[in-house]
Amino acid sequence: MGFVLSDEDDIVCLDLDHCINTLTGRLAPWAAVILRDAGTCYVEVSPSGDGLHIWGRADVRQGRRIRRPDGTAVEIYGTGRYIAMTGRRHGNAPSILADLSAVVSKLTA
Repeated sequence: MGFVLSDEDDIVCLDLDHCINTLTGRLAPWAAVILRDAGTCYVEVSPSGDGLHIWGRADVRQGRRIRRPDGTAVEIYGTGRYIAMTGRRHGNAPSILADLSAVVSKLTA
């Protein structure tokens, strides 16, 4: 199952790569900050099992891949992508979409 991001709406996905320690289940500190900043929204474990997808709303017309110094990456997409979904909620994530505009602005600044 998945979701096609399109320019017909404002739904976006923040894809946080390699942010979950698969042995301990702990979230990397940098990812915890992004998750905190995202607020109350739908977050699921990505198909790899060691990443997160944060779903919300923002105006993102061109995707971005932000490479972190430690080799991990954050990808931000709002259109032109198919995102595979797992349905495996992270923690107690609700099934609502929050406004992620501030998080997107902070990440792309």
